[in-house]
Amino acid sequence: MARKEPLLSALKGGVLRLREGSGPCTDTSPHLVSLCQLLESILRKGLRQPAWGFRRRDYWHWLEQLPTGTSGRPTPLSISIRRAGGCERTRTAQGRGRYFLRLALQGKVLAVAVRQLAQTPRLLEFYDPGSSILGSEDLREPFLSLLLVLTEIDFSLDVQNCSFLDESWLLPVCCTYETVPCRALGMVLRYVDGRVFVTKVLPESQAEVDEVVLAGDILDEINGCSLRYACPGQAGAMLQRLKGQPLSFRLLRWRWHDGAVFEPLLPYLKALKEKEPHFQLQHSPRHRGEGEPRQLQGGRLLYNLQYLGQTSVGTFGGKEVLEGDIPAVLERDLAALEVLFDVKEAEVLVQEKASSKLLCRHPYPSISCVGRCTWSPRIFAFCVISSPESPDGSTFDCLVFASSSEQECEEIIGRIAAGFKHTEWFV
Repeated sequence: MARKEPLLSALKGGVLRLREGSGPCTDTSPHLVSLCQLLESILRKGLRQPAWGFRRRDYWHWLEQLPTGTSGRPTPLSISIRRAGGCERTRTAQGRGRYFLRLALQGKVLAVAVRQLAQTPRLLEFYDPGSSILGSEDLREPFLSLLLVLTEIDFSLDVQNCSFLDESWLLPVCCTYETVPCRALGMVLRYVDGRVFVTKVLPESQAEVDEVVLAGDILDEINGCSLRYACPGQAGAMLQRLKGQPLSFRLLRWRWHDGAVFEPLLPYLKALKEKEPHFQLQHSPRHRGEGEPRQLQGGRLLYNLQYLGQTSVGTFGGKEVLEGDIPAVLERDLAALEVLFDVKEAEVLVQEKASSKLLCRHPYPSISCVGRCTWSPRIFAFCVISSPESPDGSTFDCLVFASSSEQECEEIIGRIAAGFKHTEWFV
């Protein structure tokens, strides 16, 4: 008769709780971390440690030795193992094992790994049959049954978010920040134990205009290159090599899902404070006003505007045309369309508010001017290239919008103008 195993009972409860949820299990699921901790405890239970040597054995050490199969072709399991073993953001057996578990949940291959272990006697010797779950056939079978139930649950995890797995199952909020080629981003960086912290966002810089990066956030990756375990100066050298190219940063937020500081970050922030006593976490972009009614979409704040129409302005798209073309649009007395206006890092997007349908997108190089007329401070316009391939030269359209306040109108014009100022375009 098999002994009663509390870890299997706890795992059964965790699996049932996940099945009760609607939709796929994501990184924000309240039951995900406890499930991963239970799986790890089961994989570690009864793991034999070598009698000599300095390396402590962990479950990753048998996972990386699993046979790859007889066909010679990669399998979902072998791909997951290879990916975990080659991850630049994890250096420890614990981190790579945890990364594999997340990949295995998403790829539904954990049961396959346990079956291969059972069929490989030299690896099965990693476990003590009397005290382990994986080394005991009577306990391994019910564990496999629970793993098969887990394959019925869809996992939608951000598997790239793995830079804290060496030290924690708790993972930070992660986002992507894309920006245009520019002379200087305006971020002050400080290196703490192999992590690249943003300690300050400089006023009037591209980073401040983009309203994405906050002091206290971590640069985890630049254009696909990992910055985990980065040496001092490495991020700056990387940016110098990428000068003139669009930039894509992977950011780890200092603020967690509940609004509090991401707990595993606390020791780093303490060390950072010792190096820079005046450092303060930044809670919001510096020039964003309090209480402004904005629409939130994908973590970005959008402007609620009215689109009043557009007119062709010919082959000259300078700011001088705005004073005449804004009234020309208004005289048509067209029905105003409610839109969401997004001043992004590299372009301006306009979408219909009611349907979220994208109406137009204009990269900064296609915008020739922006401004407002003196007699109506809430109305602004910008000119865009409408036919760059025209044999007579480029022609321009003037698009006219109305904002809710003079202050908001000024802010939008300033942000679009800053896009021109900070952008370098190369041929």
